[in-house]
Amino acid sequence: MKTPIPDLTPPPLRDDCFALPAGVDWAPVDEALALLRGRLNVVAAVETCGLSDALGRVLAVDVMAQRSNPPTANTAVDGYGFAFASLGKGDQTLPLVEGRSAAGDEYKDVVPKGYAVRVLTGATIPDGVDTVVLQEDCTITDSDIIFAAGVRSGANTRRAGEDIVGGNVALAVGRRITAADLALMAAVGISTVQVRAKLRVAVVSTGDELAEVGEVARDGQIYDANRPMLLGIIEKLGFQGVDMGRVRDTRDALETCLNEAATRADVIITSGGASAGDEDHVSALLTESGAMEMWRIAIKPGRPLALAMWNGTPVFGLPGNPVAAMVTTLIFANPAMRLLAGEAWHDPVGYDMPAAFEKRKKPGRREYLRARIRDGKAEVFASEGSGRISGLSWAEGLVELGEDARDIAVGDLVRFIPYGSFGI
Repeated sequence: MKTPIPDLTPPPLRDDCFALPAGVDWAPVDEALALLRGRLNVVAAVETCGLSDALGRVLAVDVMAQRSNPPTANTAVDGYGFAFASLGKGDQTLPLVEGRSAAGDEYKDVVPKGYAVRVLTGATIPDGVDTVVLQEDCTITDSDIIFAAGVRSGANTRRAGEDIVGGNVALAVGRRITAADLALMAAVGISTVQVRAKLRVAVVSTGDELAEVGEVARDGQIYDANRPMLLGIIEKLGFQGVDMGRVRDTRDALETCLNEAATRADVIITSGGASAGDEDHVSALLTESGAMEMWRIAIKPGRPLALAMWNGTPVFGLPGNPVAAMVTTLIFANPAMRLLAGEAWHDPVGYDMPAAFEKRKKPGRREYLRARIRDGKAEVFASEGSGRISGLSWAEGLVELGEDARDIAVGDLVRFIPYGSFGI
């Protein structure tokens, strides 16, 4: 067993971690993802938790098996055990020894060569036994068993440690613990684990045009759809959301909010105000801080993505449009936050599916279409308009179309990425 690691806080990110290479203006999606992957590091501290509290947490170190699974050789079925070398040719008749081997009540003596012993599923295999015949394949008398030729050596047995050997790695660092992982850790004797503290993600909405749900929206106002969506994604990813509310379109209000967010969270996500207009105070304020990069990414919807450091805390400035905000969160902020939280970098799994739609795609940008699977084909939402929020609910994932021009006909294969592959 490894010595427990004390609670630690990793070093902060460098202020230049988001800087694009010289000469790069429009970044292809894969290039932008590679830059994020190469420049970010874990920011979440290390802590210890019991197995009952470990579900969904991220492993801070490799989990080493404290014992083998199974710990001893055992039988996989109810039947009769014997030494394979004692068998002759043709049908077999073996006398039975008295007693049996059951799970938790093993047979203590050595089974003589040429004899068989009753064994039950999960029982430790007694000395002198290396093969088990299924009880349904036997004719049983008071003193003997009879079975046909053809039983293989080692049949119906499990070797000690055939699943995992004590002292070996059971689960690797950076893994988010699943319910199945809890079973594995319990089986190999793990009661406590070293995990990363939950990543704290502050969410800020900007814009005087926003109204809070429950309020009466004035003419010209819209309800803030981004904040509940982003906080929901954060919760699904296993992070701790910090709701910073809505911020007025003034430098002072935004600066105060960012200062507070930096003290309460490990990461800050803003939506709106990340472009270069007169009222885009997020980008202006972050630029003044001296650690701001505006990534113009060849993606639709989305494109502008503000990345910055504020008082040592990374900031993701998302577009204000909810569809673009969700797409850029899933494609960029999601894997980046998971890396900051201590997980291994996550590339979503996609599937080639026949298209149920037609589309002529222009070259230059990677496109993400709201999509779902019906009757074995990928349907896309009727409108590509980025203001159609209902399409996010209608969809069950995204169809990803590469940067090249493409004419898609019904039946052509397209890459479908279900929401589940993003962890939501």
